[in-house]
Amino acid sequence: MRREIGLIGLTFVAVGGILGSGWLFAPLETAQLAGPASIISWLIGAVAMLLIALTYAENSTMFPIAGGIARIPQFSHGRLLALAMGWSAWVGYCTTAPIEVKASLGYASSYLPWLTNSTGDLTFPGYIAAAIFLALLTVVNAFGVAWFARLNTAMTWFKIFVPIVFMVVIVAARFDGANFTAEGGFAPFGVPGIFAAVSSGGVVFAFIGFRHAIDLAGEVKNTQRVIPLALILSVLICLAIYVGLQIAFVGSMDPAELAKGWQSVEASHELGPLGALATSVGILWLLSMLNVAAVISPAGSGLVSVGSNARLALAMSNNGVFPRIFAALNAYGVPLWALVLNYVVALLLLIFLPFQEILALNGAAVVLSFVAGPVSMVAFRYLAPKAHRPFVVPAASVVGALAFVIASLMIFWSGWDTIWLLVVLLAVGAALFFLRLAVIGREDLEPKSAIWFGLYMVGLTIISYLGAYGGGLGVIPHPMDSILVALFAVVMFVFAVRGRVSVEIFNKFRHEQRVLERQEYGHADEEDEMSRT
Repeated sequence: MRREIGLIGLTFVAVGGILGSGWLFAPLETAQLAGPASIISWLIGAVAMLLIALTYAENSTMFPIAGGIARIPQFSHGRLLALAMGWSAWVGYCTTAPIEVKASLGYASSYLPWLTNSTGDLTFPGYIAAAIFLALLTVVNAFGVAWFARLNTAMTWFKIFVPIVFMVVIVAARFDGANFTAEGGFAPFGVPGIFAAVSSGGVVFAFIGFRHAIDLAGEVKNTQRVIPLALILSVLICLAIYVGLQIAFVGSMDPAELAKGWQSVEASHELGPLGALATSVGILWLLSMLNVAAVISPAGSGLVSVGSNARLALAMSNNGVFPRIFAALNAYGVPLWALVLNYVVALLLLIFLPFQEILALNGAAVVLSFVAGPVSMVAFRYLAPKAHRPFVVPAASVVGALAFVIASLMIFWSGWDTIWLLVVLLAVGAALFFLRLAVIGREDLEPKSAIWFGLYMVGLTIISYLGAYGGGLGVIPHPMDSILVALFAVVMFVFAVRGRVSVEIFNKFRHEQRVLERQEYGHADEEDEMSRT
């Protein structure tokens, strides 16, 4: 592998993962739930995601390795937990590329109507186009991380440029400050509305693309500085874009449309509320720019997810879940067979799985893999208290607990309809792992260190079934269900940290990592060696 990604490249990997096609619709969805106070919702969501990102900033500078979301939990809690985290993240990543490709082709159908039918589903030629599109994203990633980073950086500059132009033009054309206090005031639905936008409105889910910077940590130069800066900058950049779009949307609404309240505001335009605004003010060139951005934005996110998922499959192979062939690198330092595997799986999901189920699995499966980051960070404080930490999170236990609670709430907010699928997903992953275990005969699983995760999933599943989100019975009303999840998460966090592996097992896993580094880099990785000193 080659450490060739710098600060801008890694920051834009994360920004590119965050800014898909959702920014075209987010201002309306949040405003319907919180009104003008949706601006506060974005601030809350960004702070919440920053807490999770900070835990990974410390972990990834200590262990700057490829597929960190899947690999790092092994060092603190053994292979079984790494299996659960890696498998969940891998399946979630496999659904990302199909979602973004379908979104990109859906917007492209404005120019190529044969791609979709009257209901918006892909036609047979559309599926052929999707297969070619996915193959193109795969081929680009096969030629090395430097080429991938340059192309993604160029696409991300455009993805940042278009929202900024939209904000400036729309505000200059029509902006009424009275909209921020009209129809119920600044917060017409009160504090519950603000938090409803964070959860149901998808505010907090909008930022989860930062994870791609973690998975490419094994190919970052100057990891001690670049990784934490990239994680923090990516969230802040996207926060500025989302808040700016929200302010522009609220201030540019026609006051007549607000007469019936924010919940009645609609946007029937195919480009969402931003397209409707551009049409209402008669700026057609801006509408054309949005249309191009609607095609490029998800394509860029798809490019990032394909590259990131290859590193995750490599990590799963190093964990002993996938066969060793998926850790093999080509002449450009890229896990080629992992790219091929992910292409096949992504294409099958796109063809055979209903699109709504792909969407449901995507966010929840990825967020589930986040719960190990805060736990591992605090566990490492006990396992390696004197290790050099290039980036240190202050009040680690408090930040870790808060991050764990936030990740747990995000999983819970995805709803019962999704959580039961997650349980099935984990069962399938466990079955495949133990089938492979029967062949390779590996014994160092450390099952005691994964007990907490089993109890955690059982408790979360029960609360979700009884709660009020996504098909739950509603026996536990809102917001008591979310409060119960938060309290349960605090207890499980303490249990999880105490369930860490022994120092001897930790050192054994670190020795295995040194062996892998010699295979992946041709020598013991100098940057990771500095972290261990």
